[in-house]
Amino acid sequence: MHAMLIWRRHSNVRFGSMRICFFILAVLSSSASPAQLEPEDFLGGTVREFAQRTEYRLAGPDETEAGHAAVYARCRDASASALVVERKTSLEQTPILEWRWRGDSIYRNIDETEKSGDDYPARIYVVAERWPRFRSRVINYVWSSSQPEGGTWANAFASQFQMVAVRSGEANVGQWITERRDVLADFRRLHGIAPDTVDALAIMTDCDNAGQQATAWYGPVRWLPDDPDG
Repeated sequence: MHAMLIWRRHSNVRFGSMRICFFILAVLSSSASPAQLEPEDFLGGTVREFAQRTEYRLAGPDETEAGHAAVYARCRDASASALVVERKTSLEQTPILEWRWRGDSIYRNIDETEKSGDDYPARIYVVAERWPRFRSRVINYVWSSSQPEGGTWANAFASQFQMVAVRSGEANVGQWITERRDVLADFRRLHGIAPDTVDALAIMTDCDNAGQQATAWYGPVRWLPDDPDG
């Protein structure tokens, strides 16, 4: 067993205070993960709280109207918590991450490059553990409210987190979207490293900084080979 560090902030706007929070994830196995993660895997994973808990629950195919189950996320009352699946995955064998998600709204009048605007209706973390712990690197694939689609920037609280605006604005709000990213290429481009493996995935809908509300849906997540259609 070894430990993985994920860095995250927790701001309390009401009392005007802000602090950097750390949490340790235990990585139990070095074997490759299953190719697909279902919503139940995230709901059965580790909950990491940074403020009040975001509401997460299982939504069946009839409710999602997408032909598959999903994690339904509802954020209100300045909540922020993540659902973490701690599994090692080979980027040499399966560098492509594919997932389905749906955002029902975006946040208004925020700047996501600032600490006061570091909220996202939907995001997926990919974590590559390194030692010492401060060398761990994270990519956040986000549904952005204010940054242009395709934009990248360092997280306002921790530069080890690089943000990628996979979707932006209201253009696809209320629609199920299938995304596909070359995670290995993104680590090279954003962090200047080519990790053999990643150690965890997480989903999070948070609203603790902007104090607004959002709902989102997270469908199945798959790791694919470099040429999944070949």
